Formats: sequence, structure tokens, C-alpha cells
Amino acid sequence: MNRKEIAELRKRMNPDNSAIGRIRGCYVNNKKEVVSAFERSLISLPQEEAEKYMSLFKKVLSGTPDKNLVDISFTNDQVLGSEEHRLLTSLYETSLKDDDAVQALCMKIIDQIAMDGNYLILLMQDAYDVPFRTRDDMALEDASGEVFSYIVCAVCPVKPSKPALRYVPSDNEFHTTDIDQMVAAPEVGFLFPAFDDRATNIYDALYYTRDTESGHPEFVKAIFNSEPPVPADVQKETFQSLLTDALEEECSMDVVQAVHDTIRARVEEQKSDKEADPVTVSKREVRSILEDCQVSENHIAAFEEKFDQEFGETADLSAENIVETAKFEVRMPDVVIRVAPEKSDLVKTQVIDGIRYILIRADEGVEVNGVQVR
Repeated sequence: MNRKEIAELRKRMNPDNSAIGRIRGCYVNNKKEVVSAFERSLISLPQEEAEKYMSLFKKVLSGTPDKNLVDISFTNDQVLGSEEHRLLTSLYETSLKDDDAVQALCMKIIDQIAMDGNYLILLMQDAYDVPFRTRDDMALEDASGEVFSYIVCAVCPVKPSKPALRYVPSDNEFHTTDIDQMVAAPEVGFLFPAFDDRATNIYDALYYTRDTESGHPEFVKAIFNSEPPVPADVQKETFQSLLTDALEEECSMDVVQAVHDTIRARVEEQKSDKEADPVTVSKREVRSILEDCQVSENHIAAFEEKFDQEFGETADLSAENIVETAKFEVRMPDVVIRVAPEKSDLVKTQVIDGIRYILIRADEGVEVNGVQVR
């Protein structure tokens, strides 16, 4: 799913949308025991409460594609007869009315998810009458292409609130509040089936993880019976290590800047196109950058070998997972330099009298602790 399709569904997450009908869930304690299970109609809830539920489901459709939001694909065999696909299909086709299916999904999550403390499993169902779009991308609300029926699952930690003072009008005094159990933003979740080309795709699901460091692989394995995607932070660390280890003494600031700037420029070029797939980077593209930097062939070959070992020969990596597109940072034990990513050329290296220096061009507007200096 691309950014535009995700955003289209995210707009559905509001209590005024009557097509979002049923909400189901269960509250689980730190001993993996179900404390309570519930089923509510969205239209029966007070406005403020309904908005709180919708904000939690909206979080599952928020974040960066290929980083927080990852496409999970099912094989043909899974779609044709696997237990995991049959369970998800039953949930959305019955609009969460199948009690056994709801219970089975919750138990899968409870048995496998690594979550400290109490948490809430939430499920919602929606039937979206997808508006037809003209060639100039105008939505015709009265003309529908199809009805997209889907479910969204959110697993939210439940944390105790901090004690605080509050004003009690009847006493005309301040008293401490009781500790309440507060529902936090979702840790993991998913949407099924996928909304690809603004149509139903039962071969895919959209997986959400707030934690880009671990990605909760146990959740992916339990719900989708699929190999978990490599977490975004792990991809970045691995790619950085490849450059350092393979290029050795040729891993200079100029080379790293070139890799960063080239990949970042591609991401920036595509940001305006919400329908485009996330930018990916292949081994061949990195080789081209290294060749332009005059890196020796033996070091490039070493990089390609390590790349194949870590990611696979034909792997394409998400650009936003392997470089920092929002900042350019130079870090030393006692100094940290942060530069706007599009201004990385302000930082240079130079050897003066046999000593290595990092130089920053200072054209104007230089301040030291808020004092302008010349």
C-alpha cells in the first residue's frame, strides 16, 4: 500500500463514519489472563469515548512505509487453505460476528506476544464504499467502484497514570488523584486485507509496529505465519557496518557524504508523489556511488560480498531505513555536529600540519551561546 491509500483509510477513523460499526476487544493482565472481553457499537458510545477509540485505530495506519508500516504477503498455498489466512478472512467477512474467530485471534496474540504489563487488544470492522476517481483524481462520492470490507487490530499497553493533585470543588481544596489504568498508543497492529490500487487484496496485510528496533517478530509469526521483516533500525545498523568494514581506510567522510546525499536526494524527489512506492536502494546503485567516489575495486567487491551475506543477492533496501534523511550528523567522543541534510557540503575534512580537522564553513550568522560573533 502506498501513502495515498493509507491516508485514504486513515480518514475513515472518525466516529461520524457510520460504516465503522463494531468494536471488539479484551483486556489482558501481566499473567496473560483475560480480565474482561467486550463488544461495543461505535454509534452507541459517547462522542468523546468514540473519538478515543478511533484515535487508537488511526495510529495503526500512521508512520513511515517500510519502517513502521510493512506489507506482509501471503503465499498462494496460504490463501488457498492455511489456518492463519482462513482465520483473518472469517473475521472480516463476518464483520467480527464470529465469536470463535475473535477468541482464536486474541489467544494467538496472548500466547505469543512479548509485552510487559497489562494490555488491550482492540478490533474494529469497516465497510468502505470506495468512491470512483476520475482521471484527474477527482472523487465522485455518488459513484462507487466497490465496497472494501476490512478489519484493523491494535494492541495497546495499559499503564498506570502518575499521581497528581486535582482541585475538588466540593472541598475547595486540592487532593491527590487515584492511580488509573490508562490505555497508551498501540505497540503493534495490522490491517487486513490490504487496500492496493484502492481495491481488496487478500494476498497482503499491512503490519504496524511502533518499535522499529525489534519489530515484534513473534507477533508476525503468530498472526501471519510469515518470516518477520528485518526491523528498520537493524537494517540501518547493518548497512552502516557494511560500509565501515568493507571499505576500511577508504570509508572517508567524502564517501559517506556521497552515499547519504545521493540516497536522500532520491527520497526528496519522490516525497511529492503520494502514490509512488517507497524508494529502494539496490546493491548496484551503491556500487555506482562508490565508483564515482573513486573507491578501489577490491573494497567495492568486499562491500558487495558482505551485502549478499547480510541481505541477499537481489535485495532492495528501503532508502529511509538505511540513511538519515532528516539530519546529517558528525559525532566524536567530545563533539557532536548536526547539519541540515541538504547542507552537508558545509562540512569538510582537511589535514593541517599532519593533524586531521573537521572544517565547517562559517559564512554568516555565527553565534556562541546566543552571542553573535565575528
